[in-house]
Amino acid sequence: MNETRRDRDAEGRARNARPRDGLGRPLPYGSPGVERQPEGVVRTPPETLREAQRLLDAGMPFHAHEVFEDAWKSGPEEERELWRGLAQLAVGLTHSARGNTGGGARLLRRGAGALVPFAGSGPHGIAVTGLCGWARELAGRVESGPTVDAAAEAPRLRG
Repeated sequence: MNETRRDRDAEGRARNARPRDGLGRPLPYGSPGVERQPEGVVRTPPETLREAQRLLDAGMPFHAHEVFEDAWKSGPEEERELWRGLAQLAVGLTHSARGNTGGGARLLRRGAGALVPFAGSGPHGIAVTGLCGWARELAGRVESGPTVDAAAEAPRLRG
């Protein structure tokens, strides 16, 4: 591939073939990277939560965000904000671990806000109240502190 041109399919859409690290940052072509999450995978909510938790525990919140994004796009309308909020938490952790503390804090708070309406029901065993508390506490720390370790800060999705 010509490295001066963007990697596109026949219709001009990006293929995202460039290798990435565990936090989703692009690496130079030819570098070993972390295997990307396939896009458009339809999983059950328990499968989504298991895979996302595995990725979070491994310090790969960017990849967990992609799993949540699939659930957000393929799930029932009444749960879209739930999955979107979880994706925002994962992206907030990603930015916080990359050193973008302002953006990380904003996304953590936005994700927590999206989850608040689900706090009473705790759908699929998700620890919504605990996740909201985790996100707000982490947001406060990352605004005034050093970059965080994504694996060490991984939240527990279920109670």
